[in-house]
Amino acid sequence: MKNKDIKILLVDDEPDILEIIGYNLSIEGYQVITAENGIQAIKKAKKERPQLIILDVMMPEMDGIEACEQIRKIPELSNTIITFLTARGEDYSQMAGFDAGADDYITKPIKPKVLTSKVKALLRRLKDEEPSEAILKIGGLIINREEYKISNKGKEIILPRKEFELLSLLATKPNKVFKREEILDKVWGNEVVVGGRTIDVHIRKLREKIGDDCFKTVKGVGYKFVD
Repeated sequence: MKNKDIKILLVDDEPDILEIIGYNLSIEGYQVITAENGIQAIKKAKKERPQLIILDVMMPEMDGIEACEQIRKIPELSNTIITFLTARGEDYSQMAGFDAGADDYITKPIKPKVLTSKVKALLRRLKDEEPSEAILKIGGLIINREEYKISNKGKEIILPRKEFELLSLLATKPNKVFKREEILDKVWGNEVVVGGRTIDVHIRKLREKIGDDCFKTVKGVGYKFVD
């Protein structure tokens, strides 16, 4: 996919941010759509179906966390990449963003060249996606990878995007041990900086929702899904 075919929705309540970041993304050839709050973001995301959304957290009318949660409920936007761009750097804000379904978290101010590099790294996932089965069935667990839906023993389970992608990755090859580096690369992207315990936190949440016996820790190596 060429840059000119990629739509990026930039959402921020500060006009200067929209202008500066929008300009730098435009000169890279991307189609840039802007919105000033979460409500506008949802409407424009539905209409434009962008490949990437860069979303501020602190905004009037509807903040970025709530907007992200609402966007993640829209089936046709299930593969859209969402990254937060905000001046807030607290752990709580970051965890809230990931729980809402964000793929990355960028703290501003950020140099334009660094931002465009991050954008390229995130969009690389669209190019690197490999064809895979749309529906995985393992025992009583059903994973619909196109609709981002999980059913466990007939009960529907709602997962944030990163938890879904982590479960989906491990479930593609039950009993295979996925190394931590491979998980970070395929779920978070090898150029996306996340905390060292990010995988552990997401595995713990999956154990609570899917079942502790489904996941096994291989100390010093990684994790596997046990069928």
